[in-house]
Amino acid sequence: MAIDKKTINEKLREQKIGTPSWGYGDSGTRFHVAHRASSPRTLEERLEDAAAVNRFTGVCPFVDLHTAWDKSDDWGRVKRQATDLGLRIGAINPHLFDEDDYVLGSVCNPIERVREKSVGKLLEAIEIAKAVGARILSLWFADGTDYPGQDSFRARRRRLQDALARVYPAMSDDMCMVIEYKLFEPGFYHMDVADWGGSYTLCRALGDRAMVLVDLGHHALGVNIEQIVALLLSEGKLGGFHFNDKKYGDDDLTVGAINPYQLFLIFCELVAAETDPDTRQYSRQVALMIDENHNFKYAIEGTIQSVVALQVAYAKALLVDYGYLAEMQGRGEVIRAEECLKDAFLSDVRPLLGEVRADMGLDPDPIAAFRKSGYMEKITRERSP
Repeated sequence: MAIDKKTINEKLREQKIGTPSWGYGDSGTRFHVAHRASSPRTLEERLEDAAAVNRFTGVCPFVDLHTAWDKSDDWGRVKRQATDLGLRIGAINPHLFDEDDYVLGSVCNPIERVREKSVGKLLEAIEIAKAVGARILSLWFADGTDYPGQDSFRARRRRLQDALARVYPAMSDDMCMVIEYKLFEPGFYHMDVADWGGSYTLCRALGDRAMVLVDLGHHALGVNIEQIVALLLSEGKLGGFHFNDKKYGDDDLTVGAINPYQLFLIFCELVAAETDPDTRQYSRQVALMIDENHNFKYAIEGTIQSVVALQVAYAKALLVDYGYLAEMQGRGEVIRAEECLKDAFLSDVRPLLGEVRADMGLDPDPIAAFRKSGYMEKITRERSP
């Protein structure tokens, strides 16, 4: 049975996405970072840009912070500013890289002093989360090695487990921990949390409030990410996403820029889980977060592009007749089952999304509305030297 239009409209209005504070700053490649006169210079200005994205899309009330770049001596003031802008702080990402101490890793480092420093940073991030009202502690460990024999896989794993066992109880009851994995980089021989299985086993040992974070760019080419999503949903351990896109490695390109069909199939698994009594409760806990590098795009427009891509993928996934799909799967009708998905994917949902935005009091075209708003010209004038 297909989902009726009224329900589809309601679900599209209810979709909530977190944008990254760091995504609004200067970006580029490892060869050159381009400075824009409009780029935010402070956390306060990054919050203003996140609020602009929410204002034109209506579905981005969360902004995620990273302690590498977001610093304050008054986190209560940060929370108040976010609230005044119509935002909530969604996730806190602690900084455990880009210092000489972390060359051999953070919590997996063979040097005890560095491990203790790293645990201190994790505990500090929890206190920041409590102060700003964030409910997600988002962990990505840049820990790994570059050469065989450099360190012991098992010893590093034990250090990681011991550190997380100290950090997990420090979270408040309404918080959860999400652990992100990455196949390679900065470690080129191995990464200490290299795949979903490594993250899953850590989370399972920690408890119910530890879950896996899936970053679309952190897999080998050809990995079936939608299958990983389905497996984690079945286990109740999918905590969230870092949405972006890739062509080769961890490219952090705009969401949907390269492989929109994969994005659609991921959302199909999320929607299907909502209709399954065994996984419905787990699908509702999944945080939709963006993590991307706009390269030489203007950050606010690039972020709006990504939000629209997520809305499009979700809308198309809601059009799938999952009852018919299950029937065709059960009968072994391979082509009819595949065409059921393709029909939804090839549907033009832009008019539908335009109607939803109009019902929300928004311009049907958020990028065009942003361009006409004068916000870019305003911040360029204010932020220019």
